[in-house]
Amino acid sequence: MHVDGDNRIADQAEDMARQTDVHQSPVLSVVIPVRNDAPSVQVMVPILRAVIEVPNEVLVVYDDPDDACVPVIERLRERFPSLRGIHNDVARGLLPALRVGVTAARGQYVLIYAADEIGPVLAIDRMLRLMDRGCEFVSATRYAGGGRRYGGSLLGHVLSLAGNTLFRLCSATALSDSTTGMKMFRRDVFHSLKLTGIGGGWSCAFEMSIRAQLLGLKLGEVPIVSIDRLFGGESTFQPIPWIVAYSKVFLWGAIQMPPWYNPRPRLALPREPRI
Repeated sequence: MHVDGDNRIADQAEDMARQTDVHQSPVLSVVIPVRNDAPSVQVMVPILRAVIEVPNEVLVVYDDPDDACVPVIERLRERFPSLRGIHNDVARGLLPALRVGVTAARGQYVLIYAADEIGPVLAIDRMLRLMDRGCEFVSATRYAGGGRRYGGSLLGHVLSLAGNTLFRLCSATALSDSTTGMKMFRRDVFHSLKLTGIGGGWSCAFEMSIRAQLLGLKLGEVPIVSIDRLFGGESTFQPIPWIVAYSKVFLWGAIQMPPWYNPRPRLALPREPRI
């Protein structure tokens, strides 16, 4: 009898936790754009929910209503009620998906996160700490403060590292890794960035880094360990389109924010070392 009573109490506690999880206003909204990344979503959602300590919600945004992630999201919602699947019915592509996701977000802060990376989850708490200390835009970095990148395409890694190094020489950027897709910002800041999708695809994250600096937002940067495609899914990396897309943003950014740009962007707070 005592066991049954204890089980009932445990069930009631879980129900209350679920209700709190749904109705409590989130501090952080995690927006994850996907394209048939079902294995990654299956693993990443529980991990995100375990490591993020503040009230939060996870929004998985997909273009195709038949995306392989949809049934996975429905199953996971039974355990994680604050998980939401968001259908991007505006226009196909990453930038429209981000716009739809951020518009649907309820959190004070928004984190853009790639479904296929597990290492960066350890940096989320430090990014939140910088936001709470006054930063308006915090970018992850794989190339400073102990940041690392593993896995994925070797050519993609070389192009990314070379591109970021060259951009630091050709512009006034304060960020060591402008192209990373992992960004955290105040929700009310996103639409003021007025992103145009100059290059298409994930290059909009590069554009976001530049526009945040042109707006004079208070910047922060946190090192991460990036591990690409650990759980499978369809990689969309294609060298020639990647080079074309990022070169467009690179040239635009170097013109808009040359090395003599004044006032020169600075990190509002010192870069926190990687744990």
